[in-house]
Amino acid sequence: MSSRVLITGGAGFIGSHLCERLLDEGHEVICVDNFFTGSRRNVEHLFPNPRFEVIRHDVTFPLYLEVDQIYNLACPASPVHYQHDPVQTTKTSVMGAINMLGLAKRLRVPILQASTSEVYGDPAVHPQTEDYWGNVNPIGPRSCYDEGKRAAETLFFDYRRQHDLDIKVIRIFNTYGPRMHPNDGRVVSNFVVQALRGEPITIYGDGSQTRSFCYVDDLVDGMVRLMNTGHEVTGPINVGNPGEFTMLELAQAVLNITGSGSVIEHRELPQDDPKQRQPDIDLARRELGWEPTVELHAGLVKTVEYFRRALGG
Repeated sequence: MSSRVLITGGAGFIGSHLCERLLDEGHEVICVDNFFTGSRRNVEHLFPNPRFEVIRHDVTFPLYLEVDQIYNLACPASPVHYQHDPVQTTKTSVMGAINMLGLAKRLRVPILQASTSEVYGDPAVHPQTEDYWGNVNPIGPRSCYDEGKRAAETLFFDYRRQHDLDIKVIRIFNTYGPRMHPNDGRVVSNFVVQALRGEPITIYGDGSQTRSFCYVDDLVDGMVRLMNTGHEVTGPINVGNPGEFTMLELAQAVLNITGSGSVIEHRELPQDDPKQRQPDIDLARRELGWEPTVELHAGLVKTVEYFRRALGG
């Protein structure tokens, strides 16, 4: 059945791929974005589709629409962007959640929260399971994002307990792919852009810290599967690729794919930067029948091709 779907942050990197997926499935899609980090370019190829609509709106203000499902993705997700205006970042997570939950409550429709692996902070448990409460600095420079997302999860589960709302909470681990912002400060886009420009590849710390990289198509598939579960499935559910790579390994992979002559340059590790990040996805396998299918090399090839075009060859 065709549904009318609201996606906040729909013109962002992940949101634009989700818009595309749902339109391909025959749904009507309303993309809401204030274009702080999202871009019209990410969705302009969808404009001719009569089932697609874009609304410029900031989710810290209420929104009144008639829809069948809500995906709440609105929030800057890279340190460069969320630390630019940390107060607004927290407001987007908290007020945005309140406003979207209020809309879902009025309409009695399911709502999915795009949460993050950052709720685990610098984890003392490895790999991270959904029952781990995390190790988060509540007053550091990353706290606006980490604690904002943790507060949003609290709100979602309080709405579930108090109003029996149909909620879905997905914890997203490092995601990469076409339409990443070239200046978002995240490691994949940093390395690829630096390599293509022949600039030094900057690694913070000694490069032994690890991340797990999930290609965007795999993530979107997990999001759609979670939204389509029954009322009893709420999450939180980790969705990410459990393959774990050091920053040095990622840098070498990017150099090999791009053929770049860039050198590696080490810099001081930022405050509260997690040393390890790897999802335990057993719950996603059981509840969603989901696991990633795109290997890192294959995903990086597609990402490099996108940035070659975006940077003008």
